Amino acid sequence: MSEPQISAIICTHNRDAYLGAAIDSLLEQEFAGDFEVIVVDNASSDRTREVVEARLPHPRLHYIYESVTGLSVARNTGAKAARGAILTYLDDDAVASKGWLQVLYNAYEANEKLAISGGKVTLLWPPGVEPPRWLSPGLAGNLGAYDLGDEVVYIDKPGLTPRGLNYSIRRSFLDQIGGFDVNLGRVGKNLLSNEELHVTELALSTGWQVAYLPDALVAHNVAPERLQRSWFLNRGWWQGISECYREQLAGRAGLGQLNRGGERFLRGLVRSVKYIGDPAQRFDNFVYAYGQIGYLKSAIQGMVSAPEWSKRSQQSS
Repeated sequence: MSEPQISAIICTHNRDAYLGAAIDSLLEQEFAGDFEVIVVDNASSDRTREVVEARLPHPRLHYIYESVTGLSVARNTGAKAARGAILTYLDDDAVASKGWLQVLYNAYEANEKLAISGGKVTLLWPPGVEPPRWLSPGLAGNLGAYDLGDEVVYIDKPGLTPRGLNYSIRRSFLDQIGGFDVNLGRVGKNLLSNEELHVTELALSTGWQVAYLPDALVAHNVAPERLQRSWFLNRGWWQGISECYREQLAGRAGLGQLNRGGERFLRGLVRSVKYIGDPAQRFDNFVYAYGQIGYLKSAIQGMVSAPEWSKRSQQSS
């Protein structure tokens, strides 16, 4: 096989029940050129290796074992092994549409300033399961849902950045920023996030572009355990911690974080009461308020260890 034009990477940790479908959706891509599929096994203890080995006779497929847990660590490992100039990332519990790689590749070919792109994400519910009444459209985003419409959108606000489960990045830009920040992104069962948002901030601040491509469609499985209120509260908590760390990286740490976190906490509580008759909006705002407790806790810890945060910020800039 010749040098691949694009590399598709799946970083996986103990998701053997979903992994096979994710791999198959990539191996079955309708792509005009050459591509490769890389599975980074991030210290899995289930049947992940067997699932991949059952498909390894396929010439496009490669398996890598990464013993250091962490999504950003695994993404960087996959990037180092990949040979394509365009790197794409598909979650291990997602399924890509057949034209996914072609849509992404065409966008980079047409725009040399494009650094990051991703597409629409729909949700796949477990058999016989309906979305709960308390699930708002906003909280559905925590399950991966992402839809900015049916037209291409150039992102100018980091909060609108493409979902990491349906994500692509130009290798030269990733090299420019030194890879994904290993202090962000999931590690084991924690739900630390915001690594894609941070990368988008870096892209926009250095003259690159970020795009939403509706035709780069991916469907994301909703695991049954994520349909518990406790999962969303935990997710909100870690979102607060992630946002605090992102601000510290950007040099916005300090007493201002206490003011921002306190104001957002109160806002969430007030709105939770305001929407007492709407279970979805009520729970959405309660999760938001709860996340601010995690934000404030992290901000206080950051101020106690301010020299260390300053050092990290300088290393990331």
